[in-house]
Amino acid sequence: MGPVLAGVLQILALTGALALVYVPLGTYMARVYSSRRHLRVERWLYRGIGADPDAEMTWPAYLRALLAFSAVSVLFLYLLQRLQGFLPGSLGFASVSPSQSFNTAVSFVTNTNWQSYSGEQTMGHVVQTAGLAVQNFVSAAVGMAVAVALVRGFCRSRTGELGNFWSDLVRGTLRVLLPVAAVATVVLVACGAIQNFSGIHEVGQFMGGSQQWNGGAVASQEAIKELGTNGGGYFNANSAHPFENPTPFTNLLEIFLILVIPFSLTRTFGVLTGSARQGYAILATMGTIWLGFTALMMATEFAHHGPALQAAGGALEGKEVRFGVGGSSIFAVATTLTSTGAVDSFHSSFTGLGGGITMLGMMLGEISPGGVGSGLYGILVMAVIAVFIAGLMVGRTPEYLGKKIGAREMKLAACYILVTPALVLVFTAVSMALPTPPNSALNPGAHGFSEVLYAFTSAANNNGSAFAGLNANTDWFNTMTGLAMLLGRFVPMVFVLALAGSLAGQRPVPVTAGTLRTEKPLFTGLLVGAILIITGLTYFPALALGPLAEGLA
Repeated sequence: MGPVLAGVLQILALTGALALVYVPLGTYMARVYSSRRHLRVERWLYRGIGADPDAEMTWPAYLRALLAFSAVSVLFLYLLQRLQGFLPGSLGFASVSPSQSFNTAVSFVTNTNWQSYSGEQTMGHVVQTAGLAVQNFVSAAVGMAVAVALVRGFCRSRTGELGNFWSDLVRGTLRVLLPVAAVATVVLVACGAIQNFSGIHEVGQFMGGSQQWNGGAVASQEAIKELGTNGGGYFNANSAHPFENPTPFTNLLEIFLILVIPFSLTRTFGVLTGSARQGYAILATMGTIWLGFTALMMATEFAHHGPALQAAGGALEGKEVRFGVGGSSIFAVATTLTSTGAVDSFHSSFTGLGGGITMLGMMLGEISPGGVGSGLYGILVMAVIAVFIAGLMVGRTPEYLGKKIGAREMKLAACYILVTPALVLVFTAVSMALPTPPNSALNPGAHGFSEVLYAFTSAANNNGSAFAGLNANTDWFNTMTGLAMLLGRFVPMVFVLALAGSLAGQRPVPVTAGTLRTEKPLFTGLLVGAILIITGLTYFPALALGPLAEGLA
């Protein structure tokens, strides 16, 4: 079997698996977030934190609860790292430095999981499990809660109430993420991923020195790392490490885990709004972009330019031979079109155009299918913009799901789509203009610029992957990427929740002959075009200086 055919068959198998679980998982999540019943363990948690899960919240109250929970999470994770040297199970590792503790705490709480450290040489068992793994669950649940709050904004009328943040957070964690992650953990262990709390072992002598590995609860963290579109690996090599991702089957399983909830949330959206066809329209938009990017990536990485690539059958530099060009290309697109950031190959070693595709995937806003929760609310904001554009074309007040899109709604949507591009371009420009930060780039010229551009694209879009050539463990990059992650996560959430509150307060508009049918293929095409054009106009100059210049050289 040729490598291209193997890659195509993997795409078909992945698409089939996602189709099988789409309806049951999406419908189940809709029931989770619409149920009035609380499990016993959930009631215990509500009593412990002093929350009333049945109390409805307006969007400012929902936002305050979200920000308070996230602030406490950052502080707890920061202190856990700073005290690591005094904790049991630290494996002899010292406490983490202040700038790196800040960066890592922000990274995991914002669902970014950017890592400027080598996990197996920095973090002990307590920090990995009680700190990082816990945030993998709750940061994903926060994103899902915001998405559900926006959907409620479309569903409700003449009210400012969007549900209860604490109830949404707990249900997303206990009823959705935890059971699926538990099953995935068992499968990963059965396939060879490690799961233990052993210490550091010397495994052999190499070139006059010893090779040492430490154990850990790797499979359980790997499962939620992919399922929650987090991406932070136990080892520095991330999902290219055989302890995390042993075989081609586990590689495909991890891609499935990355995509399954973001795609299935479109079904949840359809069920909650009472129109499954609306969910299918959003799904078609996500699927079209995902398949298009995957095909482009495989084409660039299989292109045989030069004798080395011809002999290897593709661009194999930086890729695991266990997975090959096909498996690595599918993984790279999945992890950058979502907010995952996990890698089974090193994006800096991709072809110039291939590296540009990974960057462009993040620049879209990671909405196809996007992160857990963040992908759905991101593409719904883009849908609001698309119906506004359609309204301008025909001279009619735009409507979406029975709600008028007026000046207030458009201002909020416009602010949402401007936040991350501003962060990416401003932080990249400042880093390149100052004398010291560019020295962190390993490569000169266009590729060196791409390393810095990729870093801030990844941070501001809460992705977490990196071009491996950049030394990001400096005070400048730890601080600046940390700020980009904080602002890129929570400022857009402010606009999303404000938009949800504005929509919930409206009276539904009846459907007429002039209403744009947003469940039709025409709207799907309009939405795909709006996403690609807005992103292209925003980022093309920066891409031309980096990956495009390198790829066309």
